[in-house]
Amino acid sequence: MDIKTLANQGVLGLHPYQPGKPVEELERELGISDIVKLASNENPLGLSPKAKAAIEQATAELTRYPDANGFYLKQKLAERWSVNPAQITLGNGSNEVLEILFRTFVSADSEVIYDQHAFIVYALLTQSIGAKAVPVASKAWGHDLEGMLASITDKTRMICVANPNNPTGTFLPTDALKAFLDKVPANILVVLDEAYYEYVEADVRAESHQWLAQYPNLIVSRTFSKAYGLAGLRVGYALTSEAMADLLNRVREPFNCNSLALAAATAVLDDAEYLAAGIELNNTEMARLEQYFTERKLPFIPSTGNFIAVEVGDAGAVYEALLQQGVIVRPVAGYGMPNHLRVSIGTQAENTRFMAAMDVVLAHR
Repeated sequence: MDIKTLANQGVLGLHPYQPGKPVEELERELGISDIVKLASNENPLGLSPKAKAAIEQATAELTRYPDANGFYLKQKLAERWSVNPAQITLGNGSNEVLEILFRTFVSADSEVIYDQHAFIVYALLTQSIGAKAVPVASKAWGHDLEGMLASITDKTRMICVANPNNPTGTFLPTDALKAFLDKVPANILVVLDEAYYEYVEADVRAESHQWLAQYPNLIVSRTFSKAYGLAGLRVGYALTSEAMADLLNRVREPFNCNSLALAAATAVLDDAEYLAAGIELNNTEMARLEQYFTERKLPFIPSTGNFIAVEVGDAGAVYEALLQQGVIVRPVAGYGMPNHLRVSIGTQAENTRFMAAMDVVLAHR
């Protein structure tokens, strides 16, 4: 028997998500050490002291199941964003939040709209369900909201908007998003994926959590994996209407957030000093990389995240050459950007190392 004949049709054409290469894998492959990883948009500052203390305290209860409803984290998030705890759905990272949304609302006869260079998980989830993907051509590397509106049909169930977008780093201003939401029919869900929300300047970012009452079809997705430095613990959440959260929590797996993750996320929300230090470092080092790319005449896409996409020609070859020097960045050919590399913003020392390695590569072109 061919086991593939039993699989859902949408699964057969899938290719597994390719994360940034782990440091350990490169060590095994090349036998080198002192590796710099700038591939997965992680916080380079290490763990928040408050999160670390909370984790250490939570280890005493690891023989017990975690709180299936995440009571204390929901309370803290509800207070932070001025919503009711019943409007919150927790996930094993925002990736799982997206999966829960798709499993709840998208079916094989649905259509899902997203940007051609948007987070690849949208495409993977759409295909796995067997729904029709409707990628919309980008406009200056960013979302073409009018193009998305023009792509709506009677089968459209969901529109995914990443803001800032990964991997391009482009950003949609508040007025554009509001005008877009005003035009989307109420029976079509809009997922506003804000994984990099904290990196956007406070005076320009959309406070989208304040729009939930006005737009019952809106889902705001955020994560603790980036600015809050908990990528290894996997905690994300969605802010929605209470009615929508009720449906999502029917689909959500019990105990999907482990005890250490819940404790760390609850604690790190109070670590304003850690968050501010990460954002300051990101702004400073982003400016250094922009200056470097400008001086080397390497076109880049201005970014509002904690990463930057730079055009380097044969990106695959440059990526491999950087690996030989112990520097891991992210090729993004799978996002329709074969000439670009996405470089996460690291510490000053890590970014200096990347630039030195890049100079070596450029010298041999």
